Amino acid sequence: MPDTTIDTTTMKAVGLTRYLPVDDPEAFLDLDLPRPVPQGHDILVEVRAVAVNPVDTKVRRQDGAVPNPPRILGFDASGIVAEVGPEVTLFAPGDEVYYAGDITRPGSNQQFHPVDERIVGRKPATLTHAEAAALPLTTITAYEAMFDRLGIDRDGGNGGESILMFGGAGGVGSIAIQLAKRAGLTVIATASRPETIAWAKELGADHTVSHRGDVVAQVRALGFHHLDHVAIFNDMRHWDAAVELIRPQGGIVTIDDTHLPMPMGAMKTKAASLHWEFMFARPMHQTPDMIEQHRLLSFVADEIDAGHLRTTVSEVLNPINAANMRKAHAMIEAGTAKGKIVLEGF
Repeated sequence: MPDTTIDTTTMKAVGLTRYLPVDDPEAFLDLDLPRPVPQGHDILVEVRAVAVNPVDTKVRRQDGAVPNPPRILGFDASGIVAEVGPEVTLFAPGDEVYYAGDITRPGSNQQFHPVDERIVGRKPATLTHAEAAALPLTTITAYEAMFDRLGIDRDGGNGGESILMFGGAGGVGSIAIQLAKRAGLTVIATASRPETIAWAKELGADHTVSHRGDVVAQVRALGFHHLDHVAIFNDMRHWDAAVELIRPQGGIVTIDDTHLPMPMGAMKTKAASLHWEFMFARPMHQTPDMIEQHRLLSFVADEIDAGHLRTTVSEVLNPINAANMRKAHAMIEAGTAKGKIVLEGF
């Protein structure tokens, strides 16, 4: 009789042993690795779907040696709790969850993934795992950027104010548009192609302008001289336009680090504020308020289940393997993706 025993000590994973261009066949490898055991506040998630973000491609393109190869990327996942560590109180085996993880630890591109419960949310019950996996990193980024950094009231206290989002049709912009509209803001989103313009409007943007043209002129042609808030969700090439458009005592938030000049003279004379958003800051530094990411993901799950927000997935690749990971990274690097690209099923 053949041995049909299932090996519960190993798992499948997609990883890298060298930082390589995406067109190199060894940019990602299919691997078999030891199955982790959850400790402390960790839950062990059986991963059903993962999403790819620009941060994945930035890490893969960096120079130098891979630390402790193989390196496992992946900063978005949806799955089912398989085991829990001894200090876990928020979840139990069998719970469906979604989360973005911690950039200082191995990522979610593995069949079983340990992650701190305090940065994990209850998966929206009305979404599939593929639909849910599209949301965590961008949701946390958009939520923290607007509500934690800019101080906008998520429940409508700033209703009627305006916000300009550079990169409105991208992953972060796609959820930020929805959150901002839910908070009562007037949303101007940048988009440059017919399909991304349609996508931004479908998600609720009141106006779109092209970031390939004169954004200041386009915004003012809409009747806005200054804007209450500006969010830079793509890159800092738009810094001068953002500073020109922000109102006195308004705020600009950005998710992009840059080596480009950032003149501050007009920011000073407007008494405007600049905020940096980095959604990994809480888990990276083990801040006392780490659990806020659990709370905000669970809040968004409730909003989705109530029909107020929707997933931002635009394409699903199956299965989760090295070939599809290379394909997804290539799509992100081409800069033409709208919404989120998801891989489903090991």
